[in-house]
Amino acid sequence: MVTTPALSEPFELVILKGGRASIRSVVHGETMHIGTDPQTEALELHIRQQRLPERLAAWNAPEPFVIWDIGLGPAGNAITAIEALSHTTKSVEIHSFEISTVVLEFALQHSEALEYLKGREGAIRQLLDDGVAFPTPQIRWQLHRGDFSKSSHNAPAPSSIFFDPYSPARNAEMWSLENFRSLWNVVNLPDAPDCLMTNYTRSTSARVTMALAGWFIGKGVPTGGKDETTIAANRIALLSSPFDHTWLERVHTSTNASPLRGRNYERGPISVEDFARLKALPQFRSH
Repeated sequence: MVTTPALSEPFELVILKGGRASIRSVVHGETMHIGTDPQTEALELHIRQQRLPERLAAWNAPEPFVIWDIGLGPAGNAITAIEALSHTTKSVEIHSFEISTVVLEFALQHSEALEYLKGREGAIRQLLDDGVAFPTPQIRWQLHRGDFSKSSHNAPAPSSIFFDPYSPARNAEMWSLENFRSLWNVVNLPDAPDCLMTNYTRSTSARVTMALAGWFIGKGVPTGGKDETTIAANRIALLSSPFDHTWLERVHTSTNASPLRGRNYERGPISVEDFARLKALPQFRSH
């Protein structure tokens, strides 16, 4: 992996092993999409795993099909979704949440190197300037600025969530029990649509946190250098590989299974009390 010379900017371009470009946060010390390029990861992790084109084709509700893009970053997930759904005749809303658009502005300056942005520069500029853009006649793309973990989420309940903040070690509040419970409260309403949430982690503590917040959780597809990721849903029937008692046994012996609470990242085994709560959840109760 080769990087451009260090600059005073908080981000720098990174050339991955395959020759594609990505972005590294100098502040967080993390490279985005390190095992692959942004478009491939978005396709594998979010678009294909959630079967978005197929689910949208079957969408018959009068309301738009809603996607929450949590952690807009350099817009790799949102742009890939726009491309994948560009020929739809159904109404789609993409709600992107981001605390700062500095990385997107950096990406826009390097759209030639970051190939996934080419041809969508106008929509990105409109999103940054106006807070809303229409990259296709059927797709409305809205930007929500602010700290997602502290904000009320003024957007319709989603059918799809791309969960893509920095890692728990660098951004613990986004992976906290409180934040996942806030998300669960949105999708657990009686009239909420079926919803899938995909993310890149395979951390036991992050998975335990999602489950204790109410989510049904399962094994996600491999992507980049990771042999598995995590998928969550508001209804267990949506998961093809939900975790069962075998996973609970691994949680019980793990040294990193304590749920994440508040804004501190603390590693450790799960407590007796939290493990009892986990075993009592509907996903595991039958075991």
